[in-house]
Amino acid sequence: MDKFEKPQIICHIEKSVNYSLFDAKWIPCSAKFVVMGSRPRGSGIIQIYEVSSGELNLVKDIERSQPIKCGTFKASSLKDRYLATGDFQGKLNIYNLEDPSIPIYTTVAHDEIINSIDGVAGQNIGCGAPELVTGSRDGSVKVWDPRLKGRPVAVMEPKEGEDRRDCWTVAFGNSYNSEERVVAAGYDNGDVKMFDLKAMAVLWESNLKNGVCSIEFDRKDIPMNKLIATTLESKFYLFDLKTQHPKKGFTYLTEKAHNATVWLVRHLPQNREIFVTCGGGGSLCLWKYNYPKKRKIVDVDGIGRGVVGDLTLLQNTIVSSQPVSSLDWSPDKQGLAVCTAFDQCLRVIITTKLNTF
Repeated sequence: MDKFEKPQIICHIEKSVNYSLFDAKWIPCSAKFVVMGSRPRGSGIIQIYEVSSGELNLVKDIERSQPIKCGTFKASSLKDRYLATGDFQGKLNIYNLEDPSIPIYTTVAHDEIINSIDGVAGQNIGCGAPELVTGSRDGSVKVWDPRLKGRPVAVMEPKEGEDRRDCWTVAFGNSYNSEERVVAAGYDNGDVKMFDLKAMAVLWESNLKNGVCSIEFDRKDIPMNKLIATTLESKFYLFDLKTQHPKKGFTYLTEKAHNATVWLVRHLPQNREIFVTCGGGGSLCLWKYNYPKKRKIVDVDGIGRGVVGDLTLLQNTIVSSQPVSSLDWSPDKQGLAVCTAFDQCLRVIITTKLNTF
């Protein structure tokens, strides 16, 4: 690809803050985003910023008793735009950002820190209940319906006496109608598990030999298509989910990137074949997935097996001296993203030429 045809990743705005940043999310249908983290004195913080004329204006500053690790708008409608958060004490809170002083929903979801949260069915009508999934250091993955107070609708955890592994990441997928839904979870020992919520059973599991830092379906609201899992030791795995072989499972490709932990993967909302990975050295890599000519072959036993395509590295850049802890693409403006890093900086990033793919 010609240098001038490549997308460019441009750091548009950079802002230093005096607290640790853990997560950032765009507020849907707005030029605002929310950042979550931990103050030096050990309390939690939620700040809302608005992008205006190339500058960041602080709109709201909310202090909470516990540091906040993660958040999502994905289980709320575009009208409400409620923020669901997971904190260091294992509490799940939902805030109306118009008046965030007291959460509109709160429950002690886990015994330890909530590492990851995801939501589904907020934006889509007819695609099932609005649900949240949380993954925690206590080893459990729980699904919540905010309309049911205080009790999860599903719990996936080890049996009594079994080893409890730290769950680092969770994601929803396969939510294309009101019945189907799966949850993928990644753990510190390299386990990846996919739970079918309709059948309440493990659909598939594998071990990637290194702790799984981030996991994401290319789209939540379509029949399962692709899943990416990123790991420690600079590798990520892309699974083709169209065909599951009874013995070999899903076919996949693996890619080495960043020469450090691959902290995060985020698919572009406007084009599911483009995604970004975020590395431990403060680097971002922008990838495009290319489908194979055939997505399925039949082996000698007459059993179908998936075929995986390949990847093109569109661009890579270093935005920070420290690991990038979160990144969120704007659902409204293609190529606009906000990211946070452990250098206590939040950055608004613009990626050009994405409309040419």
